[in-house]
Amino acid sequence: MYQHIWVKYLPVIRILMKRSASGDQSLDLNKSDFEKGGVIRKAGYKFTIVFSRGRVSNVISSSTLAPDLAAVLLQDPAIKGLIAENNYEIDLNTRFQLAIRYTGKQE
Repeated sequence: MYQHIWVKYLPVIRILMKRSASGDQSLDLNKSDFEKGGVIRKAGYKFTIVFSRGRVSNVISSSTLAPDLAAVLLQDPAIKGLIAENNYEIDLNTRFQLAIRYTGKQE
């Protein structure tokens, strides 16, 4: 449902994931992109995706935005390589700000 929107942001997310090793990164998303793409709750959406050992390691089914973002990220070869080697947390807050945190190397 929202995958085509996440694909639009994919190049920037890829860069921010690479930069996150030196500090937390954030991206302000355009709320109207998501309003055009489907039904948005008045309060917006909020989720956290935890990538560990090359895959999503937490439950993300509470929001349709989260599984779509995870699917787009795991389909991108460059990001899939980053996720295979490193751990990340990606958060979306109700103001449509995406935060990307590098949480360490794979053990």
